[in-house]
Amino acid sequence: MKMIGLIIGLGAGILCAISLLPQVIKIVKAKKAEDLSLTAFSILSLGIFLWLIYGILIESVPIIVSNAVIFVLSVLIVVMKVKYR
Repeated sequence: MKMIGLIIGLGAGILCAISLLPQVIKIVKAKKAEDLSLTAFSILSLGIFLWLIYGILIESVPIIVSNAVIFVLSVLIVVMKVKYR
């Protein structure tokens, strides 16, 4: 049962991380991010960072791995939003 939980957790994390990739790719290609909310992605980044810390504290591999990837992608979006205003 523990293995099933790990697989489900990693699957959920991978899907959530992949969900940000189309936005990152679109910003990189278009070199513009004017339609995105800097506030929303900043809050998202902070929330994901807190999930990452939580995952580290409870030693949950799926939470750590998925939120580390999502955090990097969401911070990348924030940086590109500032750069391509």
